[in-house]
Amino acid sequence: MSHDDDYVDYATPEPGTRTRFAEGDNDARYGTRRGGRVSPSRAMVTVVGVVVLLIAAIAFANRGGNTEDDPESPANPDTKAQPTSPTGDTPVNTPANGIPTGFPQSAEGAQSAAANYTVPLAGAGMFDEEERADIVRSLYVPGVAEARLSALDEVYDDPAFLQRIGLEEDGTAPTGTTFVSRINPVGASVKAYTDDTAKIAVWYSALFGLAGEDSENPVTESWYTTTYELQWADGDWKVSDYTQKDGPVPVGRDQTASSAEDMAKAIEEFGGFTYAR
Repeated sequence: MSHDDDYVDYATPEPGTRTRFAEGDNDARYGTRRGGRVSPSRAMVTVVGVVVLLIAAIAFANRGGNTEDDPESPANPDTKAQPTSPTGDTPVNTPANGIPTGFPQSAEGAQSAAANYTVPLAGAGMFDEEERADIVRSLYVPGVAEARLSALDEVYDDPAFLQRIGLEEDGTAPTGTTFVSRINPVGASVKAYTDDTAKIAVWYSALFGLAGEDSENPVTESWYTTTYELQWADGDWKVSDYTQKDGPVPVGRDQTASSAEDMAKAIEEFGGFTYAR
């Protein structure tokens, strides 16, 4: 997992990619940056670097070391991207802690799981201790969850880190501002699949920062691809590991950035996605 620009904890759509979003979202950006503000990119690189080191150690100790170039890894059955097309099947049964769960034991089910899991795993809820614990325990393989949670707690509970990104020591936004860490999945790609394991890449955009007139860390947009290692456990797909890279990043259009007031209003008005694919 690496970041050169902005924050976040996740290739072009491939066979059977379908995107069904339950709610809308907005992605505007600020134009003028106030002098002396702390760069969100610098702050987020710090946390990501720490998480990478901690998680890499855990992953190295608990897995055999297969990579995408491993000749024994299952091959992607079809590498040609397909148009989005709903099948009519319902790929999710029940939500747990507000997170869609109960995905089918299929390649499409694994894609749906990965796309949906990306939203909470890099969302604002990870900055709340109790919500973070619920997210990690719900989405990770049982044998991995506690170790991963311990590593994440060290980062997200660090007062110095929270201060650098403009949050209070308890992880809340200062009065008059709204904290934004919102993920918008664009597509998913099957890199490898068996009945019990899957490697799924999710391409997404991320909004991160503080919305409000007094914000010194305005909301910015960035793009990432996260590749998840999934295992079939307890009747659902669970995360065992992941890697992340920047991009693909589209060319930005010459649009006027929204004001701090408009951005804060949009964040309040438009709810985040609760279901993808």
